[in-house]
Amino acid sequence: MKFHQHISVLPTYEVGKPLELVMRDYNIEPQNIIKLGSNENPLGTSPLAKEAILENACNAYIYPDDSYYELKESLAKKYDIESNQIIIGSGSDQIIEFCIHAICDKNTKVLMAKTTFAMYAIYAKHCNATILRTPDFFHNLDSMLQYYEAHKPSIIFLCTPNNPLGEALPKSQVIDFLKKIDRESLVVLDCAYMEYCAYKDSNYAISPKDIIDFPNVIYLGTFSKIYGLGGMRVGYGIANKTIIDTLNKIRPPFNITTLSLKAASASLFDEEFLQDSVKNNFSEMEKYKHFAKQYEIDILESYANFVTFILHNKLNSTKISSLLLRQGIVVRDLASYGLNAVRITIGIPQQNDIVIQKLTDILQDL
Repeated sequence: MKFHQHISVLPTYEVGKPLELVMRDYNIEPQNIIKLGSNENPLGTSPLAKEAILENACNAYIYPDDSYYELKESLAKKYDIESNQIIIGSGSDQIIEFCIHAICDKNTKVLMAKTTFAMYAIYAKHCNATILRTPDFFHNLDSMLQYYEAHKPSIIFLCTPNNPLGEALPKSQVIDFLKKIDRESLVVLDCAYMEYCAYKDSNYAISPKDIIDFPNVIYLGTFSKIYGLGGMRVGYGIANKTIIDTLNKIRPPFNITTLSLKAASASLFDEEFLQDSVKNNFSEMEKYKHFAKQYEIDILESYANFVTFILHNKLNSTKISSLLLRQGIVVRDLASYGLNAVRITIGIPQQNDIVIQKLTDILQDL
């Protein structure tokens, strides 16, 4: 059997270590595990979403409404757009895949920041496309524009707030950038963490309404982060009807489950849960900032639901992540991104207190 040669060298996306493996490998009871490696909502799932799941559990045997009418109408109302400008995916990363497969082949180029969500490059390599990365540590739209003008990539990825670093781009700068890109290049604006960003600073808040008139831009959102539905796998893309119609030709039927749709639709209306989530996030983030200052560790300014520590000298991200894991604490070692860094999802107060104490113990023992 012969596979495409470029598939053999594809990297495998590194996910956060699942609870079951931590329990098995380190003999730790599930209630003693603190999982802060995948940027899930530590408050859990929206109560309204839970109710919807329970109420509709008896319909799990029924295929979902493949038009996704209810969820699209809710999103359209939320963002003041038309429902035919929306595509629903199994997580927003599936829509990233749709975009790549609709455009890319071995003759195309894909532009992204030096350090950003790993799946952009992985999906591009599925099609043997050429990957272009700007040299800057953070997103730099000036560099991005220079690379665009020099190479004319078919797709440009902007992730704001950016995973795994946490920085965000001001809306005014993003809009100015989009105006300079011709319609032959698709710009994918990945806003998976935008709800956190908008709460922190309105100058960085970007809404689908801001980009819907651009003929070559798609806005991505997800229910996996602030809505607490990572396990239900629901994301969405918003763009002009031409882009959406094209991507729908790639979308497989019934790509979202019946229960996932009900949960997502219900969670959109749970304003109390959303407010509790952002307030917990930024109040608890202060603990990590204080810890970093106390131990002279670089912490990146974050507009998302995680913090990233950049480590130096005798501190090693893989060693520290491993030592935490042995104590039942799951964080994200960013060595796979070529960084000596650790990314930690902001948990609930008692989780963060334990993590910081464990980190303190580790640093004092080194």
